[in-house]
Formats: sequence, C-alpha cells, structure tokens
Amino acid sequence: MAEKESTVFILDLGASMAQTNSGRKESDLDWSMRYVWDKITDIVAANRKTLCVGIVGLRTDETSNKLQEDDGYENISVLQELGQMTMSSLRSLQSSIKPSKTLSGDAISAIVVAVDMIDTFTKKLKWTRKIVLITDGQGELDDDDLGDIAKKMNDSNIQLTVLGVDFDDPEYGYKEDGKTSTKAANETTLKNLVNECQGGIIASIAEAIDELDTPRIKSVKPYKTYDGPLTLGDPETLPAAMNINVERYFKTHLARPLGASTVVVTSEQAGGTQSTHTLDDDGMEGIEFSAVKQARAYKVNDPDAPGGKRDVEFESLAKGYEYGRTAVHISESEHNITKIEAQKAFSIIGFIPWNKYEPFLNMGETCVTYARKHDAKSNLALSSFIWALMELESYAIARIVTKDGKDPLLVLLAPHIDPDFECLYDVPLPFAEDVRSYRFPPLDKVVTVSGQTLTKHRLLPSDELTEAMSDYVDAMDLSTYGIDGEGGSAEYAPIDETYNPAVHRVNHAVKMRAVHTERPIPETPSVLLRFSSPPEDLIEKVQSRIASLVESAEVKKVPPKAKGRRQRETAKPISGLDVDALLGAERKGRVSEANAVPDFKRALASTEEISEIEDAAKQMGTIVRSLVTDSFGDSKYSQALECIGVMREELMNLEEPGLYNSFVRDLKKSLLSGALGGDRRDLWFKIRWSRLGLVEQEQSEASDVTLEEAEEFYKSR
Repeated sequence: MAEKESTVFILDLGASMAQTNSGRKESDLDWSMRYVWDKITDIVAANRKTLCVGIVGLRTDETSNKLQEDDGYENISVLQELGQMTMSSLRSLQSSIKPSKTLSGDAISAIVVAVDMIDTFTKKLKWTRKIVLITDGQGELDDDDLGDIAKKMNDSNIQLTVLGVDFDDPEYGYKEDGKTSTKAANETTLKNLVNECQGGIIASIAEAIDELDTPRIKSVKPYKTYDGPLTLGDPETLPAAMNINVERYFKTHLARPLGASTVVVTSEQAGGTQSTHTLDDDGMEGIEFSAVKQARAYKVNDPDAPGGKRDVEFESLAKGYEYGRTAVHISESEHNITKIEAQKAFSIIGFIPWNKYEPFLNMGETCVTYARKHDAKSNLALSSFIWALMELESYAIARIVTKDGKDPLLVLLAPHIDPDFECLYDVPLPFAEDVRSYRFPPLDKVVTVSGQTLTKHRLLPSDELTEAMSDYVDAMDLSTYGIDGEGGSAEYAPIDETYNPAVHRVNHAVKMRAVHTERPIPETPSVLLRFSSPPEDLIEKVQSRIASLVESAEVKKVPPKAKGRRQRETAKPISGLDVDALLGAERKGRVSEANAVPDFKRALASTEEISEIEDAAKQMGTIVRSLVTDSFGDSKYSQALECIGVMREELMNLEEPGLYNSFVRDLKKSLLSGALGGDRRDLWFKIRWSRLGLVEQEQSEASDVTLEEAEEFYKSR
C-alpha cells in the first residue's frame, strides 16, 4: 500500500512578487509557479486519495484562516484545504494565484497555519508531512517564537522546505547583489528556523526550477509475483527432493507513456440522463466530458427476418480462428480441452552451463527470487543452491505457474551473490515459435559453387580495412569517455542518467497542457536528448580514423540517376547479335496483350522517333481498355493496374508525361461513364488509391500539370 502524504504549499502572493528581477522576462510569481505547477500536476497525475495537498496564500488582500482571530495572522488565506487534488480543483486554484496589492503578511505565521492544517487533518496517524514555503523574503517576519515553532514541527514530524526567490545559495553558486536589508534579515531568520527543524531545507528556487526538466524516477514498492516452494524433484514422492520456501518479485518492469482516453463533449440534452457518464476530471473551462461507450451487436443472415439479418446473443456464439481463408469455429466445450489446468508451482526441470546459453534468448521482464523472510532453513538451503550454481558455472531452467489456472512459463534462473544478499534472477525463455533461425553467408570466407573456399575476395574485407575498422571502433569507445566528480574518466551514459524520451516527453507535454491550455508545448528538454547522438568533440577527434576507413573501404559517391532522354541509344547485347532480327522484323515495336509489360519496355527501348513512342503508348492504352472491358468483375484489374503503372513510369523516364496524362484523362472518363463494359468505378478507386493519376510538375519537369490540378483530378467527377 502506498504511503499517505500530506503537503501544504505556502505561496507568497505579495505585491513585490509581481516584479521582474535578475533579467527575467516573467514576474517572480509566474517564475516560481513553474516549480509549484510541476509538483501539483505530478500529484494530480498520481490520482491517489492518500496524496493530499493544501494551499495557503501569504500576503493576500483578504484574510481567511482558522487563526485569524489572533494577532499576526492577517493577510493569510487558505486557498485550498488539505485533500485530494483533482483537475477541477487545479482549475479553480489557477484563478486564485495572482499578485495582491499588499506587502503585509508574516511568513512565520503562515507556517503556523500550515502546521495547524496538517495536525487537524492527519491527527496522530502515520503520514508523511511536508510544508513548502515559496517567498521572495520582502515581507516583515516575527521571529519571537522560532524555537517553539521548530519544536512543534519536530514533534509532528513535519519537514520544512523554504525556496526563496533570488536567495543566496553558495552550494548552487548564486549570490544576489544589492540585496535590501529587509530581505537579508528575512533570509537569516528563515535559515535559523530551517536549521532547527529536522530535515529542513532552504535553497534558491532557481535550483529547483533548473532541475524540473530532469525526470524524477518513481520509486515503486516491491510487487510479489510468487510466494511458495521452489522444488527440485517431487517432494510428495521423493523424501530427498529439494523444497525451499521462496518469494519472487519484479526486478524490472516496462514503463509505458501515459495512455489517452477517448471522450466526447457532454450535450445539454444528455446531461441528466443515465446514459451519460461524466468523468471525474471534468470542468475544462466550463466544458464537461463524457466517456465514450462501446456497444456490439452480432447478426447472422436470416431470410425470414426483417432486412435479411437476425440479432443473436453473445453467449450463443462460438470462438472462430482464421486458418488461411477459412474460419474454423471451436465450441466452448472443445476450447476448454485446449486449456491447461495448471496448478501453482515453481519447479526446476534442468540445468545448462553458462557458455551454452545465448543472451539474445532473454525475453520479457526480469524477476528476483529470495528465500522466505524469517525462515532460517530456507535461507540456508537457497544459499547452498546459489553457491552450487556459481561453482558449477551453470544456470537452472525452471517451470513456474504463478497462480492456479495461469499459463505455465519457462524461466532461466541465474545465481547472484553480493556481500549483503544472495538471490536468483530469472528471465522468461522463448517458445520454439519465438525463435527465428536465419542463415547468413560467413564473413571470413566465400564458398564457390564448385565447393572451393576463398579467403580473399571482393566481397570480403581486406586486412587493411579490418585494421582501419578496428581502430575506428576503439577510438569511438564510450565506456570511459565520461568524467566523474574528481575529473577522472567514467562511464559516458550511466543507466541512472539515461531516460526514455517517449515516456518523459509525453509527461512534460501533458503537465504543460494541464496548467496552460493555450500555450504551445515547449521544446524537448535537452536532458532527454543528451545521449541521442554521439558527442561532437569525440566525432571531431576521430575524423582521421573515419578518413582512413573511407579510403580503405574505397567508398565512392554513387552518381545521381540519369534522367531519361527522348533519343536513347539502343542497348546492344555483348554477343553482338541482332535480337530484333532474330525475333522477326515484323514484331519490332509491337505490344501484345499476352506479354504487355516486357513488349512495351522493349518497344520504348528501340524507339528513335517521337512517333514511335506515341505508337507504343497508344498500343498499351488499347490493351488496358481491353483488359478492363473483358474483365469479369475485378479478375483482370491487377493486370490492368500493372500496365498503367509501367506506362506511367516509362513515359516519365522518357520525359513524355503528356502522353500518359492524355491517356489517363480519357481512361477516367471511360470508367466513370460506363463505356468499358459497365460500371467500373471500383477500378477508378484502385487507381486513386495507387496514386496513378496525372504526372505533375514536381514529378517531371516536362509536365504542364500543377499539383492542384493533379489533386483535383482524383475527385470522382
């Protein structure tokens, strides 16, 4: 169960907070609220009833608190009582956060009000209690009872954090010049109070704001996945079988970005009906949202029913599985036979040496297994088993069923020994269907068709290339490229400083939009992109290695693809034979329906005059119309589409897009008018889907069709 936390934020809303200082473009209040909104949105996203927040306004125009009858508590207002923070309360709170017109208000008294709120709400129960004061230190402070206040906070286990606007912070490296005497005295007073409080913190809020972009790792309590015996052999039939009481927990767990919910705007008519469900986090600028409900209806063909279909109940349906193009149905009774009625168990079924196992077989998330707590016998037995695996350099293979009825899973158990603890790590193993075996030719030799083995070949790297690549890889080593706190070498990208941009970027965007609905989403924080590319200075250092590698590999720039020309030289075969003469002079330039695509390409390759290109295009157009006209349903549509695509590409290469555009315009009219054997609109939709319309100017410079005309052409009219 998550710990119960109560936090009270004391926000200084005095008139001085409306000023801009230290070269900032936003007011001190707006700048400070960056930190507050970040913390509050984290709390809203957690959606925990045991995570409670209270807001106290300091130096407000009005006074509203339980202690206002006493002297010294003026201009302090409770903006939100301690309780769960929701989107609705976040919206209402935003309208209250604005600078006041007064400079009066005692921050020490505001702390007393916050302490009273926490004591009243949490009573003597087990809670984590925090007070966060954010101020510019410009108001007057009463420091008479600091010792008593600190003692009360220590007795109540309340942690005090003071974040000051432009406060001096030697550790952060900031000192404000020209500080007023009032602010300097207030800083000293607050520092004295914090020093007397257990676990108190005082710092410049600039440091807290600078750290907002760095993701905060969520601490998760251990989640137990299995609690029971780990066996080797059958303890019920074999007295010597191993039986150790263990507990298994998640060690790693996949983190996913926030999921989106589909909602609709609640209509006024449906607002009071039972069919409308309003979300808890409603009230976005007066707009309420409703969850989208889904309903399924199952129908079967029935000629006697109205409309030819009849509704059926879900319970009367059988599960169907697609097998090729056939739907194979399995009844519930037959389906139950395929399910394994597994019992909860964790049993070892074999062992494998370390050097016989490939790491790429690891699948899924890692779990860790310990001996059961307060069970000395199980601790000793598991320790012996772990040490045996270490000495034999072996892994164990185990079958685990976490609960009765769950599917069994095979896992690999790896021993781990530290001075403080011993455990077994396990990862799921793949099924045979999960393993894909691909065969590749060897990288160090070439085997000819006759069986001869070659170690030097144009497809094999030379010794110079291998050495150049080895030097380049060594020069790009990142394992010791980082710098530790003492200036020595360290790991460049430690795991605890590497964050998932997909997860944390979505979190940043959602929090920003929750607070500021109109502002644009800021750029991705640099901390998330820190390791997205290699260090620039390292790349500069290895340029000489890259040059050597390029030279050894004989890397050459591929020339750009030459554009087609109207007058092309006919490709001559190496043999010197006249293929056209062998095929017969009468077939030169002819395009037959039986072999349309090769004939069309051959005809264009042998053209010498523009009239010959036009003739080949006309023949191909006639073949396409014939295929469409003779097609029974859509039986010849695929062949027609292939011919159209080849015709379009070849004429573009010859810089004659006008011939294709004339053809496709006429084809569209014929298809939509029914002139090609009836209604052929379905073929027109396929042409649109394949983007085989007009050739526009960006695709071919010889075309006189604009992009707008090409897009207009796809409309069915």
